[in-house]
Amino acid sequence: MRRWLTSLLLIAGTAAGATTGTAPECVVPAKPGGGFELTCRLAQAMLDEGPALRLSYLPGGIGAVAFNAFAGPRAAEEQALVAFSAGSLLNLAQGRFGRHSERDVRWLAAIGTDYGVIAVARDSPLRNLADVVQALRTRPNALVFGAGGTIGSQDWVKAALVARAAGVSHKIIRFVAFEGGGDALAALEGGHVQIFAGDAAELSQHLRRSQGVRVIAVLSERRLPGLLAQVPTAREQGFDIQWATLRGLYLGARVSEAGYRHWLAALERARQRPGFAARQAELGLYPLWLSGPELERHIERSMTEYRRLATEFQLGTR
Repeated sequence: MRRWLTSLLLIAGTAAGATTGTAPECVVPAKPGGGFELTCRLAQAMLDEGPALRLSYLPGGIGAVAFNAFAGPRAAEEQALVAFSAGSLLNLAQGRFGRHSERDVRWLAAIGTDYGVIAVARDSPLRNLADVVQALRTRPNALVFGAGGTIGSQDWVKAALVARAAGVSHKIIRFVAFEGGGDALAALEGGHVQIFAGDAAELSQHLRRSQGVRVIAVLSERRLPGLLAQVPTAREQGFDIQWATLRGLYLGARVSEAGYRHWLAALERARQRPGFAARQAELGLYPLWLSGPELERHIERSMTEYRRLATEFQLGTR
């Protein structure tokens, strides 16, 4: 592992736009505390036998600032990984990353998956998803959703899907956007919003530090193991709402084939190590591995679905 990372740094030093000797980094395209950070922390744990993979933060536009950087001025930086999620693809489908599309970076690997969740404050009178749906039917303007994303983000789509289940237009639900899930959860505990639409991994991490939140539904096909094992799915509660969140890594658009193959080979080896599954579970992520053509096909299918959702909810499309 150390040998390949040393070689990678040599490659990075001669790449256009790269800085010789710069330590490898995983770019978190948001503030600390959300799912992007969990992705980078898993990558950091996977690649812990060589030079330390440092985390750097590049928030803005729920991933847009980072994507534009690595599709543009930082595209040749071979020492930098960037975290992405299904939400990144959804934003791309809406044209939220400017002129760039899914073809403007090098998709490296999906290293885990996550699932949507709906949560309320610990002392909320809303006890389950049926309560939320009923409250939306009777007084939609009295409830405020909070999430780590703007209107049109994957967390907003989760809220819109709940509104649709209640027969309420997504146009009238109240939604407060935060730069990351950590800020949204703090607002939920503080009573500034009434419902959190987010992901299981970031919420599981939060529950290890605070008991001020109660999860009322997971948006998965079946119940999740671990900390959220007792939380029923939306389908169990009579609402066919599901949302899986792919989590992975990409490289800049002009990273060389050699650099790409070095990173991929290192991740492939690391995921075979005995401690990988345990660290993945500790971070609240669930098993999934996609790379190469398989990942490309998955992204293509996802983009088709997200463009359909964007049209359905009258969001921009590209």
